[in-house]
Order: sequence, then structure tokens, then C-alpha cells
Amino acid sequence: MDAKIQEIVKKKGFSGSVIVTQGEDLVYSKGFGFRNLAESLPNQMDTRFGIASGSKLFTAVAIAQLVEQNPFSYDTPVHQLLDQSPACIDERVTIHHLLTHTSGIPDYFDESVMEDFSELWEEKPMYKMEKLEDFVPMFKDKEKMFEPGEKFHYNNAGFIVLGLVVEAVSNRSFTDYVTENIFKPAGMQDSGYLRLDQLPGNTAQGYIEKGGSLRTNTYAVPVIGGADGGAFVTGPDMNGFWDTLLNGKLVGERHVERLLTKHAKVKEGVSYGYGLWLDDVHGETVYHAMGFDPGVSFHSCVYPKGQWKVTVLSNKGSGAFPIVKAFEEGFIK
Repeated sequence: MDAKIQEIVKKKGFSGSVIVTQGEDLVYSKGFGFRNLAESLPNQMDTRFGIASGSKLFTAVAIAQLVEQNPFSYDTPVHQLLDQSPACIDERVTIHHLLTHTSGIPDYFDESVMEDFSELWEEKPMYKMEKLEDFVPMFKDKEKMFEPGEKFHYNNAGFIVLGLVVEAVSNRSFTDYVTENIFKPAGMQDSGYLRLDQLPGNTAQGYIEKGGSLRTNTYAVPVIGGADGGAFVTGPDMNGFWDTLLNGKLVGERHVERLLTKHAKVKEGVSYGYGLWLDDVHGETVYHAMGFDPGVSFHSCVYPKGQWKVTVLSNKGSGAFPIVKAFEEGFIK
């Protein structure tokens, strides 16, 4: 495994960390490249990395917890849970629709139209995007894309709305809720929602290649993450999260099953559950959390048959996916 990863590191210039566990056994863990290029500080196994949309899984778990504890369901219309539901949200849109990207609501960043997330912030200051409600003006006056439940279409705004539901039901800020009810119970002591302008020690600065040189991603993504992405985690924390979730310690078995159900078909062999991807790989269903932003590449997978868990974190915009594929080619048959 190490030889194959080293090959990818050299070919792709990979910078980040890789951790592989099987059951309770640590099989592989290693850091590559630098978390801070200016000071030549290396990436280590306990280095925090941004995970972009990989954070959507935490949002889905938060919703599952609140459904478990409160008198509403996945089929409850969103407008019943928000005092001021954006006008662009059809009254038929449910929590289930938002969790599965089948709501049809307009998006503030439609990945089928725009490829570079950083383009959003050329006119709108990213340093002002501090709260979930700051994103609502970016999509509230747009037309819906299709009827609720009609099809799958990846949607970031849908998870912003889910975050607003978490805040409305719990009466707490979204990031506080996730920290207290997901990160802490899962033992994710090194993970959190960190401001890019106040990154603590041993946190990887994201890097973007521009004009043959590298610059930080500070002006390319929102200053702090939220319900649709932007949390920071370590490899060990992420693998530990999977253990805690799948063992029913964050939410009951019925809700774990709901998270892991193939609710929406994306393409042949790929489906979407609640906040995560479900891929058919060599005869088994693999659970994936993924995220890509300028200066961020993240892929964390669970292979249930062999009890494998793989988490690849990078502070560059690519590199995680090839390492996961290399693992599958060598160990999943």
C-alpha cells in the first residue's frame, strides 16, 4: 500500500494524511507534504484538514437526532419547522427531499453550472459569510429547478436550510449543536468548525495552484464552515466517528439504517442516502463521505464486509480520490 501511495504522492504532488483501519486495528497511517508551506511544517496524523462537503454527513446525523427526539419526521414539510421559510421553497418540500438532494429548490452554488467555488466570492465578500442565514439571500429569489422528488440534483442550499432547521428545533447555533451532540460523543476532540482567519496550531492551510505557484485558499471559501460544508477533522477523528455512528451511539439503529438507505439513484452503481454516497464496489455497498473545495480534497469510506475504514485528507484540491481507488484495487475484491 505504501509503495502505491508514494507513487501517487510523487505523480499528483499529494499533500495530506492517510489512515486505514480494519476493525479496531490500525493498518496504515501517514502524513505527506506540509500543513504550512511558508514555515515548512509537515502534515501529521493529528493535523486538522478542511473537508468541504464531507460535513454534510454531520448535518444529516444532527437531523436524525432531532427527528428521534422531537415530534416531527423526515416527511415533515420544511415550512412547518421554520418561522420564515424562504419563498423559493415549495410547500411540499420535506426534510427527506433536502437530505437526498431531490427538493428542486434553487442553489446558491450549482455545481452542474459552476466548476470553481472561488468564483462565487469574487463579488460577494467571503469573510461576511459567518452564519447560515448569510447564504439565504444568494438563492431565496431564484426559481425552483424542478418538482419536489422528481430527480436527484446535488444541492448545497438544501443543506443550508437543514442547518436552519437544526437551529430552529434545537434553539442553538448549528456549529454549537454539532460540536456538543456529534463531535464530543464521538470523541472528535481535534475536530470543529474553525475560522480560516484564526486557524489554531496543527491545522492545514489549504493551497490553490495559480499561475504556476501556490497561494492559500483564505479568499476562495467562506470564512467558517456550516451545514453544507467546511468542518475541520483529523483522520483518526473521522474513522472514530464512523465507529460511533455505526455502533448506534449517536442515533438509534432505525435512524442509522435510514441514513444508509439508497434513497436516490445518482447513476449506475452510485446512490445517495442521507448526507452520504452509497457505491457498489465489488459486490458490496460502500459508504462514502466526500468533499472538494479550492485547497481541499477529502474522501472517507467504510467497507462493511471487511470492516475497513479509509480516510484521506488533503490541503490541495485533488489527490484524495486516487488514493482511495488504489486502496480498493489492492484490498477490496
